[in-house]
Amino acid sequence: MTEQNKSNYPPNALLRKLYRVPVYFYKIGLGWLFGKRFVFFQHVGRKSGKHYHTVVEVVEIEQETGNVIVVAGYGERTQWYQNLKYMPTTTIQLGKQKYQVGIEMISPEAGADIMARYFQRYGKLTRELFSILGYDWDGSEQGARQIAIDHLRFVRFMC
Repeated sequence: MTEQNKSNYPPNALLRKLYRVPVYFYKIGLGWLFGKRFVFFQHVGRKSGKHYHTVVEVVEIEQETGNVIVVAGYGERTQWYQNLKYMPTTTIQLGKQKYQVGIEMISPEAGADIMARYFQRYGKLTRELFSILGYDWDGSEQGARQIAIDHLRFVRFMC
């Protein structure tokens, strides 16, 4: 099954606060503690024009290019994802390094392949993340692929 429990979006107040904690680490210069597992990036509100900072897990770093792939766990509804759709470039911080990068939205089908590789590397973590996001998952690779196609959205930061 790959149905989503609608009550997990938007995330509750406690979860929203927990999602913001890593941002403060980066802002006070301690983002390097997250290594290359998380990326800090800037985006501009598509309606407000306000500047925002977000930290998300790195799903994959492409070996050939060094491009960084991240996922919007709440799919199209994710505000940072919506904002990035209107931006050609942004600045990211990975470990101690900052990069000016291009932004590419990845198709749901290509996202399914990325999710399958993530599942192969982090099987147990995949279950926990899907649970937090509210996805009912059967534990299979095919189920993870289907969640990626139906619900998740992937972004490539092109270094």
